[in-house]
Amino acid sequence: MVFYIIALLIIALDQFTKWLIVKNFQLGESVEVIKNFLYITSHRNRGAAWGILEGQMWLFYIITLIVIVGIIYYIRKAAKGKWLLGVALGFMLGGAIGNFIDRVLHQEVVDFINTYIFGYDFPVFNIADSALVIGVAMLMIQMLLEERAMKKEKTHGENGTHHS
Repeated sequence: MVFYIIALLIIALDQFTKWLIVKNFQLGESVEVIKNFLYITSHRNRGAAWGILEGQMWLFYIITLIVIVGIIYYIRKAAKGKWLLGVALGFMLGGAIGNFIDRVLHQEVVDFINTYIFGYDFPVFNIADSALVIGVAMLMIQMLLEERAMKKEKTHGENGTHHS
């Protein structure tokens, strides 16, 4: 249940920040937060990451619904007793639904976080995108921890003795 609450909090924060941008910024308007690093910029994206597959909303609907069902399945089946996995999936679920809401209601995604990393103007993104990236990073950490635990058990066995 807590993993769904995490997803709901992410969806609420994502939708609230997007609403603030739409209500208070003109499209293309930008405000400097940290010079040469972070700006709030009103941007719209009709595609996926970096604008790829622009205008293919039906494809995004299908893929996102499959992803949402898959994440819910894994929360129910695989996250029991695995806190990090559940939190990762909660972040991913919230991020997927956050952008899905935009696509369904507006046929575009509101983006506004604009960063310059080592002089590179990174594509503008939003809270849902951030949650997806954080969730995937946590999922990778979970997988590495599980792999390490399996290797340790294989090497030392359940009782701690060494097996060759």
